[in-house]
Amino acid sequence: MSLPPIECIHVTDDCLREWKSGNPSFKVSGTVPMLRFLYELCSTLVRGELPLHKCKVALDSVEFSDKEADEELASNFADIVTQMALDLTMPGENRARLIKLAKWLVESTLVPLRLFQERCEEEFLWESEMIKIKAQELKNKEVRVNTRLLYQQTKFNLVREESEGYSKLVTLLCQGSESSSQNASAATIGIIKSLIGHFDLDPNRVFDIVLECFEHQPDNSVFLDLIPIFPKSHASQILGFKYQYYQRMEVNNRVPPGLYQLTALLVKEEFIDLDSIYAHLLPKDEEAFEHYNVFSAKRLDEANKIGKINLAATGKDLMEDEKQGDVTIDLFAALDMETEAVAERSSELENNQTLGLLTGFLAVDDWYHAHILFDRLSPLNPVAHIEICNGLLRLIEKSISTAYGIVHQAHLESFGLSSSGSDLMETTNSSVNRSFIDLPKELFQMLACVGPYFYRDTILLQKVCRVLRGYYLSALELVRSGDGAYNPESGVGGNRVPRLHLKEARSRIEEALGTCLLPSLQLIPANPAVCQEIWEVMNLLPYEVRYRLYGEWEKDDERIPVVLAARQTAKLDTRRILKRLAKENLKQLGRMVAKLAHANPMTVLRTIVHQIEAYRDMITPVVDAFKYLTQGDDEGPLRGMRGESSPKC
Repeated sequence: MSLPPIECIHVTDDCLREWKSGNPSFKVSGTVPMLRFLYELCSTLVRGELPLHKCKVALDSVEFSDKEADEELASNFADIVTQMALDLTMPGENRARLIKLAKWLVESTLVPLRLFQERCEEEFLWESEMIKIKAQELKNKEVRVNTRLLYQQTKFNLVREESEGYSKLVTLLCQGSESSSQNASAATIGIIKSLIGHFDLDPNRVFDIVLECFEHQPDNSVFLDLIPIFPKSHASQILGFKYQYYQRMEVNNRVPPGLYQLTALLVKEEFIDLDSIYAHLLPKDEEAFEHYNVFSAKRLDEANKIGKINLAATGKDLMEDEKQGDVTIDLFAALDMETEAVAERSSELENNQTLGLLTGFLAVDDWYHAHILFDRLSPLNPVAHIEICNGLLRLIEKSISTAYGIVHQAHLESFGLSSSGSDLMETTNSSVNRSFIDLPKELFQMLACVGPYFYRDTILLQKVCRVLRGYYLSALELVRSGDGAYNPESGVGGNRVPRLHLKEARSRIEEALGTCLLPSLQLIPANPAVCQEIWEVMNLLPYEVRYRLYGEWEKDDERIPVVLAARQTAKLDTRRILKRLAKENLKQLGRMVAKLAHANPMTVLRTIVHQIEAYRDMITPVVDAFKYLTQGDDEGPLRGMRGESSPKC
């Protein structure tokens, strides 16, 4: 059986006769395509129609139309022989001629041996004596080499093995160059690439070392230029492995704060996405929410039990409760309960990596992503943790620094101009009005997030009250000076209409009072200065708005355990004082009522009104005790409960 004949276009019978005769002057007319001619020539040689030694004569008699180099001729010969060797139906004599053709091509240096070794099957190479080992052994060796190159992972032990490349890399990264210019960053990048290439370092391991050094040098801005040379998708995976290490049962160490700050900084600089790293953190939100709901329900039950009558108490216990004597009040009872609750939840902050990431965002001043986590983790009440609360308060103080500087400077100027109280207040207002104050919306988002836990920094709370007051007076003066019309020269940020700016300012202040300032007041024991500062802000609002805020204030108490505990404690202490209030102890007990009313005016005054409705003889001593109250204690709530009118502000 012979090879099926092919249609020979260029290798004709005339050409075969001339080549067999050895006519050196014979030339094939015209140019021929190289690949087609070589295929026809090889087929003719394998079928035995042309002697093998005449192949050189045939090649010398043609001119190829697409010949570019000898390498292309060798490559085409190797491809044709390889394809013909795959024909398993080829007769034995034809295959023997094919083997001789391959040997002759190698011996005549027309085709390099490496081309056949790269492209031909192992059996054909063994038959052609182009390899020194058997075909099966060559296959096994090929499998081992491919496994070692493609699948086997090389592990480096930095302690026991030579690690000059990594040591040079760590030395370079830990130098802490003070200059963060583009030239210094470019030079560092060039050195790192050279180390990777020269020592054949694993790029992912190098990236891991870069992140590790950045974690210990967060202020070195050179690392921000180094990170983009690595794939962004690898950063979240490497950081994820770091977090997963601390999730192991055998690891007792907490996640270092530097890792949280590094992650937050990379998210802030948009090197990685928040959701891509959030998927690696534990515990999952649903599990954490379920655990906190149980804890919160327990605390709400404890707060609701304050002041409840124990029906199972014996007569002796009741007599001890009603025993006459000095009345004492505990202004810190609710705060003590909150301290115990925070201590009980301290382990949660150590083990919850999502809360740790939130602290990282606050540490790097990234409020945008911190606000996202505050909304996502709101069922956990994250601001209750002291570390998170302190970070949020620091951002609040930073955001009002410019505005407070204006208010403070205006106050100092007015203090130098006038000495009387009323003139001083009017002069302060006019000074603030002359300087436009605008506050970012992020500040009010922060105030809404901190909520009643603003009580932890009373100095900052008073600063915020003064800034809010200056903010509203500035917007009000802007409307008065321009009659509410749009004035491009008014200096309002974003070229807003003054009336719309005033409406927005009032809405923001109402939200800040309802969500933050008033609830925080209940947790600040006996501080009339804070009460007065909050009243100075509320006094700017119409009385309808103030009474609405009072109603919302009382309803919000039922959702927050610490605020509910403060209200219940104030109600209980007020009842105990009223039981013993008389003309003889009016001064002492009146001051106690005032101390309670400084923090909980709504609760204290409502309890007093209920007692007066039941016992009208208490009207005179109670009214006498009110002389110890400040304007912020009784101006709004008391008039609202009495049904009296309040002058518009």
